[in-house]
Amino acid sequence: MLNVTVQKVANVILMARELGRAEGELRAFIDRLTEEEQADMVALMWIGRGSFEAEEWGEARATAVAEATTPTADYLIGTPHLSDHLESGLEALGLSAVEEEDELIRGG
Repeated sequence: MLNVTVQKVANVILMARELGRAEGELRAFIDRLTEEEQADMVALMWIGRGSFEAEEWGEARATAVAEATTPTADYLIGTPHLSDHLESGLEALGLSAVEEEDELIRGG
């Protein structure tokens, strides 16, 4: 279903929590994602904030591709509560980034 790995989502979640210190790193990380991964990240965030339901994943993803007029890094970084929305989006899809986040925090 997802073209982006949960580990990459966990990376974005952690950097978004530290946006004041990690904005440049977060921007570079998002820019290095493929177009498919970037579309997934936007769709996941939309599901997490309630713009789409989990069952509408295909529609959310198609909309993310169709409406990609702003650079994805700018769009995501400008989204309030990005980390919360990504976590909620994963949860809605039956996924969790908790283990990946813990591993990244431990330096893995």
